[in-house]
Amino acid sequence: MSGPAAPAEPPPLSEGSDFVVYRADGAPASFDEIIAAAASVDVVFVGEEHNDPITHRVQAQILQQAFVTQTATRPVVLSLEMFERDVQYVVDEYRAGLITEDHFRRSSRPWDNYESDYRPMVEFAIAHDLEVVAANAPRRYVNRASRLGRDSLDTLGPEARRHLPPLPYPEASDDYQAEWDALMGGAAGHMPGSPIDGQTLWDASMGHAVATALDRQSGALVVHMAGGFHVENGTGTPEALEHYRPGTRALIVAARPAADPTTWDAERWAGLGDFVVLTRAPER
Repeated sequence: MSGPAAPAEPPPLSEGSDFVVYRADGAPASFDEIIAAAASVDVVFVGEEHNDPITHRVQAQILQQAFVTQTATRPVVLSLEMFERDVQYVVDEYRAGLITEDHFRRSSRPWDNYESDYRPMVEFAIAHDLEVVAANAPRRYVNRASRLGRDSLDTLGPEARRHLPPLPYPEASDDYQAEWDALMGGAAGHMPGSPIDGQTLWDASMGHAVATALDRQSGALVVHMAGGFHVENGTGTPEALEHYRPGTRALIVAARPAADPTTWDAERWAGLGDFVVLTRAPER
């Protein structure tokens, strides 16, 4: 008996309709310009809204085209917020063909939308022998920092610390704190514990993971996928990367769904990234 049919490939994205690319100031740009700019940096940060399917397809295209254009001169690495650092060995085992995909997925705690949104990137990386980095801090330690503050991580043992950035990790910059306060609104002052310490642990973990990947593969291009708040405006994870690896050249691509991607709203989107990709918002 044959297995289930493979899902049908979605039709190719149409630039100008499914998504439109702008520069930070709203000047028209293109997908090809993103790929060309990636040639002169060490890291491409791609910020997403986690439930936007078109953004995920754009991300996959960025990874694929970065590989096509860069592989002759340097290795390309896929780094993901969506996997935590304590499952890196599971990712490595799957990448090496030592375990089945079923066991990989049972053991690596993938997000609910892994199948549709992140699996294509992981499978592309594996098919082309690209390193895949599980970049995020384990959620249990993020929860501890959020509840009890960053200093509470000092009591963790050496095995736990293997999956964290060096302690103490960087605190939020003034700009990042202001973004956090604006995001949380009036609730910020009433939240128990120290949620910003959990937020910055995520960023420190991802920044440190990217820095480590660059040191491990000299001259590599790391393509890092994360939630937009972690990378937009150059705060969060890019700041953490600069802390751990000063002078690293980074390109920020911010992706946002929009009712009309052909219309630029400077008040909402200016400066989010070196490039801003507006995607056709899903119909609700």
